[in-house]
Amino acid sequence: MATRRRETKRQPHPRVAVDAVLFTIEAGTLKTLLVKIKQGPFLGQWAFPGGLVQVGEPLDTAARRELYEKTGVQDLYLEQLYTFGEVHRDPAAHTVAVAYFALVPPGAHALTRGDKYAEIAWFPVSELPELAYDHNAMAITAHQRLQAKLSYTNIVYSLLPPEFTLGELQTIYEVILDKQFDRRNFRRKMLALGLLKPLRKMRRGAHRPAALFAFTRRSPMNVEVL
Repeated sequence: MATRRRETKRQPHPRVAVDAVLFTIEAGTLKTLLVKIKQGPFLGQWAFPGGLVQVGEPLDTAARRELYEKTGVQDLYLEQLYTFGEVHRDPAAHTVAVAYFALVPPGAHALTRGDKYAEIAWFPVSELPELAYDHNAMAITAHQRLQAKLSYTNIVYSLLPPEFTLGELQTIYEVILDKQFDRRNFRRKMLALGLLKPLRKMRRGAHRPAALFAFTRRSPMNVEVL
């Protein structure tokens, strides 16, 4: 029995990694963050940021750490997406990847590639290159999850600044869902849900002034939006 226990301890185990699909909206375009690999079997290819989970580190903490190291952002929406465990997905070693998707509002994020990557950049979701590992499948899964979540949750708040116009809110839904909404019907629906509060402030610019709104709650909740 003692010999059997020693043999069990010697058995190799798969590595566990986290990968994060980070979305934002910039200039009316849904974008995601990619890093360019500078060594190993996927040299020169783009991938989602990620890394190995440290001993004693919770998965969510590992994902937040990876995103903070790349963007400097700590306050973001994060959700576990799916586990990718195909044995040969990583030619270097058997690695199980727990994927997450995350959302941040547009802004001047302090992108940092670190020593592990050659480049870091935002890419339009509709124009992704061929990605390393199984990250193209990961991108599709994350995009589909985001589209689904917009219909029954309020997580759209994670893609907007504290103050916004109804036009900006509608643009996000149209960009992500690839669907056009009637302006009046959209406004009526959103105001009826009780998710928004008027700020009695206006945004002035080249066009006519637009009323500003804020979310009544900036934390996840289920609500029948669409």
